[in-house]
This record gives sequence, C-alpha cells and structure tokens, in this order.
Amino acid sequence: MDEVFARRDLIEPAVLRALCTRSDRAGLLQLGSHLAAVGVTGAGIAATLGTLWVVPVFVLHGVLINFLYAAQHETSHYTAFRSRWLNEAVGRAIGFFLLYPRDFDQIQHYAHHRHTQDWARDGELERPPFGRASYLLWLLGATYWTSRAGRIVRFAGGRVSEHYIPPARHGLVIREARWHVAGYALIAAGSVAAGSTAALLYWLAPMLLTKAAHQLQNTIEHLGMPHVGDVLRNTRSTRTGRAMRWLCWNMQYHTAHHAFPGVPFHRLPQLHARLFTDRGTAPPSMGYFAFQRAVLRALARGRSEADYPRDRAWIAESGARSESSARP
Repeated sequence: MDEVFARRDLIEPAVLRALCTRSDRAGLLQLGSHLAAVGVTGAGIAATLGTLWVVPVFVLHGVLINFLYAAQHETSHYTAFRSRWLNEAVGRAIGFFLLYPRDFDQIQHYAHHRHTQDWARDGELERPPFGRASYLLWLLGATYWTSRAGRIVRFAGGRVSEHYIPPARHGLVIREARWHVAGYALIAAGSVAAGSTAALLYWLAPMLLTKAAHQLQNTIEHLGMPHVGDVLRNTRSTRTGRAMRWLCWNMQYHTAHHAFPGVPFHRLPQLHARLFTDRGTAPPSMGYFAFQRAVLRALARGRSEADYPRDRAWIAESGARSESSARP
C-alpha cells in the first residue's frame, strides 16, 4: 500500500525506509501483552461471577476483545510482523474471533486507503449520511454487528454485491465466509453438547455489548472530515493517553498512518513527529469525548450529514461549525 498512497514529498526517502522496518519482536510483544490482558480479564470474570465486581471486569474484557481489531488491521497491512506467515495466521485467527473475515477486511481496507472519503468507492466509509438516530445505532454497535453478521451469512450463501470486491475475488470471500460459518456452527454445537455457556460469557456477550468503546476510535478517524483526496485533510488523529495508544496499537496517529500505510504501528509515533511535530504543525486532531459531543450537537434538531458541505470539515476542535455551517 505504501508505494501507492505515500506522500513522499513529506519525508526523506532514507528516513521513510528506516521507519518502514518491520519487527516480529515488536509485534509479538504488543500482541502478547494484549492477549495476556484478555486472559487476565477473562480470569477476572470467572473469579467475580455472582458479585457486582463482575460488571466492570466484564466491560473491560469486552473492550480488550474489540480492540484486537487493531492487530487485525496491522496484519492486513503486513506491518504487525516481519514474517508474512505471522501476519496471515494472526489476521485470520482474530478475524474469526471478531466476526470480520480477514480476506474480506483486507480487500475492503485497501479500497478505504485507495479512496478515502470518496463514498462511491471507499469500501469502509460508504453508507447513507448519518442522522442522529442512525449515528447512535452505529456508535452503540447495533447496526455494526447486524451488518457484519449479515454480510458473512450473505457471502456464505454465495451473494457478493460489494462493488469494491473484484469479481475474480468473489470466490475467495465466499469460501472464507463458509469456513467462518462452519466454525461458528461447530462452536455452537459443541457448547450445546457440553452444556457450556463459556463461549457466550467469555467471548460473544462481552464483545457484542461493549462495541461502543471501540466505535469511539472508528468514528473519530474520518467522520466530519472533507471529502477530498488529500490525506492531510480527510483523516483525523486522536489526542489521548498512553494506555489508549497501547490498546489501539498507536492507530490514534491516523493521519500519519494514511500518509504512509507501510510504516508499522510501533513506528507511528516517530513518523508523526517527523511529519508534524518537527515541523511545528499538527494534523486535524480531537479528543474522543470532545468529538462525540461535537457530532451529537451537529446532528441535533433533525440535521444529518447531508446538511453540511462535503468539501470542508464540519467537525473540528471548536465544534461542528468551525469550518462550515449547515445549509439553510
């Protein structure tokens, strides 16, 4: 991807080559710490069942599971690890776990990078304009999960309608979806046969019910940004703390990531510094909750995204109207 989308006018070639160095060690340390945290919270659920303490542990467990998508995202770019087979294996395992098949995700994500904010071609952002109700349903995870599960079932049935999936790759995503459905059916059958609720308690329920936490990251990256081809204008970075950057594998440096998708997660802070901090500039940036307040304010009183110009940001630091105002 980097060869296609990089802004080579922004950084010296030698510096970029150094930043693009991938590492099995860095990837395994990050993945290992993330999976260890999931294991600790899973054990915490078992230890606190029947008490009120299970509620915060359950929530934290679900949040950790949802943010494993950051690892899948990196493997789709082949930047999580230096070894190609590790990217493949980890990406497929997490894709199964998160109901998000790897091959489909990779195809969709390529279209997202290739056509960011071009809703006619951006595989991830293509959708009807949000109103307040539809935005809240997406933010809370209701329409997120129904669309993901529905797509797997549709693909498994042999129906692929996404324009960004080339016809030559329809068979690939169909086979992948069928393997997923078979795997889920096997888990369900095994759970019923054993009389076990473990899959529900430690996997599905926490993952499904805490999607909103992960949506804080998903929604802030591009929503309210202009529909233009410049990655320095159509992509937003996130101001947050070290714990959240660990949880999201540094994807809060999102503008830098879109400028150079081939730079691995553990090098993004340095890339961000070279592109912005060292130049005394900053990309479009907001904090999670300031962003959500601005979106809900912008979509109040029956307004939708369609009420705002497409070529200017309508969600920014000072609020929804900082660059543009709603049309009459």
